[in-house]
Amino acid sequence: MADHPAAPAAGAAHPPAEATHASTEAHGAPDHHVEPTAFGLTPPAWIALAMTMVLLILIWKRVPALIGAALDKKIATIREQLDEAAQLRAEAEALKAEYEAKAARAGAEAATMIERARAEADGIVRQAETDAAALVERRTRMAEDKIAAAERAALDEVRATAARAAAAAAEALIRERLDAGADKAAVDAAIAQLGRG
Repeated sequence: MADHPAAPAAGAAHPPAEATHASTEAHGAPDHHVEPTAFGLTPPAWIALAMTMVLLILIWKRVPALIGAALDKKIATIREQLDEAAQLRAEAEALKAEYEAKAARAGAEAATMIERARAEADGIVRQAETDAAALVERRTRMAEDKIAAAERAALDEVRATAARAAAAAAEALIRERLDAGADKAAVDAAIAQLGRG
């Protein structure tokens, strides 16, 4: 019977399962895993659904509005702090300008006071020089007056001494030359002279 195919040999009937598995691993064929499903949804689908539900709940509870309000409040607080800091800075700059102006005025006043003190000191020195010159002149005049007075007193004393000496000499001379009789004749002559007048 030529129409029937030949039966396989006994040794090559069916290869064992281990050999099939080994040959599959040897060829590098990928291993397929089936993902589990629940209600027809895979795990990534469940994650997407859960995230959608969370977002819907957050929107329903107005969480973004609350977050926005909190952020607005925080922004308002920061703006107030910035405004306060700007005001403090302006006040500090005003104080700095005021102190700089005061320092400039104090410097100008100090320079004016120094100049005034120098002028007063120069005036005092000039006055002292004038007073000293006047004092020296007065003292010189007083000394000259004392010298002149001393000279006059000495001259008067010399004159008085000379007059006393002359009177004494005249008296001595008269005594020598005139006696009592001559005195009587001189007295009589003087009386006679008076009688004529």
